[in-house]
Amino acid sequence: MGCGKTAVAQMLAALLDRKVIDLDEYITRQHERTPAEIIKEDGEPAFRSVETSALKDLLLTGFDGVLSIGGGGWIESTNRRLLEDTGAITIWLDTPFEVCWQRIESGSEVRPMAPTKDKAKALFDERKPVYQTALIRIAALPEEPLASLVERVADALKAM
Repeated sequence: MGCGKTAVAQMLAALLDRKVIDLDEYITRQHERTPAEIIKEDGEPAFRSVETSALKDLLLTGFDGVLSIGGGGWIESTNRRLLEDTGAITIWLDTPFEVCWQRIESGSEVRPMAPTKDKAKALFDERKPVYQTALIRIAALPEEPLASLVERVADALKAM
């Protein structure tokens, strides 16, 4: 949360001349509820099931673009396996927690998994070892312009 996934995905897709899909937005369109609403009304396990189903729909129908997946989506081993099996190149934007928290706190989006700084930090720390399993790690620098970060991601992709 708050690492810049959506912004980087959008700019990267434009740079690579590819389609971009934010999985949370895709789910919102498909289910007419936001991920936050699904989590609040049905619980996190129900949302994770919806998320996996949406990811499977996209990947198994041949989506060939830039896909932004929420932080919890990568935590699910089923999703990681699906991404690996379909040949997806996975990227972790390793952004310092304080930067993420500033973005979470200043944003208008409801974050049911991170209602407080302490809970957000605990989630960040819990998920970090799994994030480290991505094929590419990009250390996001706190004051780095978005365009520079996207260029580094593109360079890492070219090096694959």
